[in-house]
Order: sequence, then C-alpha cells, then structure tokens
Amino acid sequence: MMCSTASVQVCVDAGGEGPGWSGFRWRWHLLHAIGPVLVAAFANSPLRGGRPTGWKSTRQAIWARLDPTRTRPPAHAQPPPGRRPGRSWPLASDPRSAWVDYALAAEVMCVRRPGAQDWSAPAGLTFRDWLRGAGERPPTGSDLSYHLSTLFPPVRPRGHLEVRSIDAQPGDGWMVPLAVTAALLDDPLAAEQAMAAAEALWHRPGSPWWLAARHGPAHPAIAAASRQCFAAAEAALARAGEPTALRQAVTAFAERYVNRDRCPADDLLDQATTNTLPEDFNGHHAQA
Repeated sequence: MMCSTASVQVCVDAGGEGPGWSGFRWRWHLLHAIGPVLVAAFANSPLRGGRPTGWKSTRQAIWARLDPTRTRPPAHAQPPPGRRPGRSWPLASDPRSAWVDYALAAEVMCVRRPGAQDWSAPAGLTFRDWLRGAGERPPTGSDLSYHLSTLFPPVRPRGHLEVRSIDAQPGDGWMVPLAVTAALLDDPLAAEQAMAAAEALWHRPGSPWWLAARHGPAHPAIAAASRQCFAAAEAALARAGEPTALRQAVTAFAERYVNRDRCPADDLLDQATTNTLPEDFNGHHAQA
C-alpha cells in the first residue's frame, strides 16, 4: 500500500481549547464529516495494473481494508445524528478520549527487540493487552511512540491534524485540496456551511467513506455536499484575499469536476479500455 498508492497529505492546526469552529473538537469532527467529500472530489486512483477496479479511489478502499484497527476512523468521530451544527454545537465525543481508545484497541504491529532478533508481534495483541501484561515484557514509552506512528486513519492527530485520505493529484494539482481543506477549517462561515453540507451524508445507510471511494462525486448525496463545500471554500478564499492564481485553480477544478459530478479518476477511466471488466483486489475479473 505504501509503494503502490500515493496521496496529498494536508496538515492543519489542531485548534484551541474553546468551543466553536476554532476549537480542536470542532475541527476534529469537521474533518471527519467532510472527509468523504474530500475523498470523492479528489479521487484519482481508479486503476490497478492499468485496469479499472470499480472504485474511484482504489487507494482509499485498499487502506480501509488493510487493517481496520489502524486505518479506519475512530468510533464516533463523525458528527452525531439529529442535530443541526452551529458555533456552540456540543459535540458528542471528545477527540482525546476517542484517540486514546483507538490507539489502545489497535493491534501491535511489531515488538522491537535488540540485535537481529525477530520483531514479529503476537497475533491479535492490542496495545491495551500489552499494557495489561499480555506481552513478553512491559511496554515502554518508546514502544508507545512507535505504536502511534503505525496508526494511519484518515485523520491522524500528531499535535496537528493530518488529513491522509486525499489521492495524489496530477502536476501541481496538490494546491487545490490544500486550499479547499484549509479554507473550510479556518473560515468560520465556511466551517459551518461545510458541516451543514456534510451532515446529510451521515443520515444515510452505508459508510460515506465507502460511498466516496466507490462512486466519487457520481453519488448524488456526495455530489450535493461537494458542490456546497467547494462553493463555501471559494467564498472563504476570496474573503481571505488569497492569491488570484490559487483561487483560479480552485474555481477551475470545481468547474471541470465538482460542478459536473466528476473527479480526476473519471479522466483516467475515459482513457482506459472500455471493454475491460473491473478486477477485485485479488486480481479476479468481476462478473458482467
């Protein structure tokens, strides 16, 4: 997965202690709420070995299936259902507690040993189990730091917040996801508009992350949320007086893709052989 997939990793400030759009609780929940929108809008990995996989973001599908204990979002990271967001919206789960639970429940990837000894970890050993005495020795602070470095959810806290779910973009297209993500987090009006736009995704059956990876912005609910988020981001960039070239790049992307319910993956699919059936992750052809 690290040698065959690529992403644009966007790192943003974690936020302060206070409530509302500038607080870390809001920013954590907002990034998870709009995460599927970012996956869909910038999906750019529909091929495997030159053949369509049936996914607009094969990268996101691979990462989600790789090891759910370390690659899927923490439980309750998305907005709680049934509430309209606002600056003082009381968020249901605390990001610190959610991250602690997630890290402790993740399986240990390896146990570091001196010299040339094998680093293999016992199968199924979680860090919580290790703390409770299940390992061959007690874990150290260094073991915990290493364990945290092996966790790869879509949004990872590292003192700042890492957005890790956006596919790599062609050329200098990396500027667009960076600008859109920052605008939606750092502008108070855009932050509220983005949360409201994404809320509808979390009242539907099925995981929005899977829908985004599978269909991209071709999914009607994701398409609607994407258009609203991009409109909010464009307005926020204008209010902030960002460079004209950057704003034009975001607008051009929206006009070429978002407003037409397309993503960069569709360009690649247009170029692919049309009579090739999708493959599953084991390389088997899907049934027509």
